[in-house]
Amino acid sequence: MAKFEQKLTEMLRPAVEETGKALLGVEFISAGNNSVLRLFIDHENGINVDDCAEVSRQVGAILDVEDPISSEYNLEVSSPGLDRPLFDLEHFQAVIGETVNVKLSIPLNGRRKFKGELVAIENDTLIVAVDGIDYELVFNNVDKANLVANFE
Repeated sequence: MAKFEQKLTEMLRPAVEETGKALLGVEFISAGNNSVLRLFIDHENGINVDDCAEVSRQVGAILDVEDPISSEYNLEVSSPGLDRPLFDLEHFQAVIGETVNVKLSIPLNGRRKFKGELVAIENDTLIVAVDGIDYELVFNNVDKANLVANFE
């Protein structure tokens, strides 16, 4: 996760937790006047539109005061969905044995994208099996990752 997104996560996590929800992670997509700050929240009973609105109000007040983003942006609060993003090692730990998409910041063997079974986690390294080959992906090199929805 980028340092800026990590800073936003640390700033906003207490406000989200005050609502009884968990902040899974934050994405900031910089696109001029169309930038988006997206928060992914979760709860053991699931997330509905009212939950998203409540968190949006709570977080919006903090963002107005702290003003960590100098440009215009849209705030989106979302449930993680079936293809939930994976931000922390704990998120990966919960989906061992499942199929994941992983995009690296720095290529490994000339490759940045990996889609395969998350076989294991050893220290800070994800072991992802792609086409019968186990790749060792260092967690700190992960730019973006998500679970691949399984409809079987």
